Amino acid sequence: MKYVLVTGGVVSGLGKGVTASSIGVVLKACGLRITSIKIDPYLNTDAGTMSPFEHGEVFVLDDGGEVDLDLGNYERFLDIKLTRDNNITTGKIYQSVIDKERKGEYLGKTVQVVPHITNAIQEWIERVAMIPVDGKEGPADVCVIELGGTIGDIESMPFIEALGQFSYRVGPGNFCLVHVSLVPVLNVVGEQKTKPTQHSVRGLRGLGLTPNILACRSTKELEDNVKEKLSQFCHVPAANIVTLYDVSNIWCIPLLLRDQKAHEAILKVLNLDRVESIALEPKLDEWVARATIFDALQDTVRIAMVGKYTGLSDSYLSVLKALLHASVDCRRKLVVDWVASTDLEDSTAIEAPDAYKAAWDLLKGADGILVPGGFGDRGVQGKILAAKYAREKNVPYLGICLGMQIAVVEFARHVMNLTDANSTEFDPDTKTPCVIFMPEGSKTHMGATMRLGSRRTFFKVADCKSAKLYGNVTYVDERHRHRYEVNPDMVPEFENAGLQFVGKDDTGRRMEIIEIPNHRYFVGAQFHPEFKSRPSKPSPLFVGLVAAASGQLDRVLQDCCNGHVVPAKHILSNGSYPSIVHQNGHPKKLANGLSNGTYYANGNGVHA
Repeated sequence: MKYVLVTGGVVSGLGKGVTASSIGVVLKACGLRITSIKIDPYLNTDAGTMSPFEHGEVFVLDDGGEVDLDLGNYERFLDIKLTRDNNITTGKIYQSVIDKERKGEYLGKTVQVVPHITNAIQEWIERVAMIPVDGKEGPADVCVIELGGTIGDIESMPFIEALGQFSYRVGPGNFCLVHVSLVPVLNVVGEQKTKPTQHSVRGLRGLGLTPNILACRSTKELEDNVKEKLSQFCHVPAANIVTLYDVSNIWCIPLLLRDQKAHEAILKVLNLDRVESIALEPKLDEWVARATIFDALQDTVRIAMVGKYTGLSDSYLSVLKALLHASVDCRRKLVVDWVASTDLEDSTAIEAPDAYKAAWDLLKGADGILVPGGFGDRGVQGKILAAKYAREKNVPYLGICLGMQIAVVEFARHVMNLTDANSTEFDPDTKTPCVIFMPEGSKTHMGATMRLGSRRTFFKVADCKSAKLYGNVTYVDERHRHRYEVNPDMVPEFENAGLQFVGKDDTGRRMEIIEIPNHRYFVGAQFHPEFKSRPSKPSPLFVGLVAAASGQLDRVLQDCCNGHVVPAKHILSNGSYPSIVHQNGHPKKLANGLSNGTYYANGNGVHA
């Protein structure tokens, strides 16, 4: 097993996750099998109880693991299925060591950070690296490890020490360290400054780790003299210093690494550069095509995202990525209008009339409406109003998890005239409980007590839109994360009133997908389809939303029924095959783009 460690210096948020994912893509394109591990130094056992404002979205895996959003990047980029053990936290490590101590496995010794914690970290890495994640038998060839946080953080110290020991243990030729750092440009002088990276590398070396490759984040490509200076002071060959400058879209990052021969440097460090079965030129045609398509898109589709955490786009990262995959598949340029659900409520009309008007203007100007998952009662009334507007005005609507539940509540209130209808999450004493607490849930323990992971949904209505979008299969496996569900005792009343429950679990008691048949596109899913969306395999329900919002749903449904769907990687909107994504030999730049592919919002929506 070979290991590639990705660390970060100077500041957080440099895009270590995207860099690690892109390294995996390039190595995979050389013919290697890749697995990934993310190390998060926080004390939480997992990300399940953390607020999206604290750490971005909680990504859910097939096995029910609630993990860091970077594992979502790994899965999307590498098209793999990771396990909960691929996310290491300080909490998990300490818990495992303390459990062993309680069982007497340390034979009365004093349990210390070194060697017990550091050994536990190394053993965890070695064990998890051997688990196949690509559907094939046997372990992967290379394990890409990302160390979260920034070099120098006190909580990272046990991991730094463990990884230093680990690099010595596996030996030269089996361990490559890629350090992601910042090379800022000061506006006053317009010069690329190397001192932050120098100090970061010096700190890393002082902790027992020496970088083999520097990946420098900057607004533009590093100048040759800057590379030479970094090489001299950081003791890294100039050929091993790559620039991750701002590009137009996230799919250009693997191309940046390829064009700067980063794969050759990594293969050389890992003694893989002379293995006959490994290609020295990565095959990235699909990535070139996708990046080209994205840059060529002109016709827009506007999707209103109605949620609580609109101030931080990472809170809905997988939803944004799924929308992006679907919009590229439908040949539309995605514009996401962030709508704070509280701004749609009547109380805001009195307290902040300008915010109220702006929110409703965005909602009414959208081609489609999406209400993502969430917890708690803040902003729920605004989400209900958004669902009501979509239903009454025949605007394409997709509700995910809570978004489906509030659509059911809205239907009960305004179609069935059950004015006191509600979810017991928001009103435990409601006389018309449309949404109820699941019997196996826990109201006292919050961590890992939900219905989590991959569960099977069976289609009960063969000619519904959802079944057609999935290719007329009889069932689908999607990932869940919820405590509440539609009250099965009320299902006959809903169906008599015109709301179809087209997807259910194997017992028929759990409602998974809803539709309104005579609506352009009104779909709700109890599961989270965004977690399994891939650039080359966009989520069908998201494709349905974007297709309906751009007037293409009938064609898409017909193509799905006939099995004639053409992947986005093959054609442009004019029917031609894309051949280039470069400008002057490099991926095309975007002045204000973010190379980590995140989104920022203003009054005009969302931009990549």
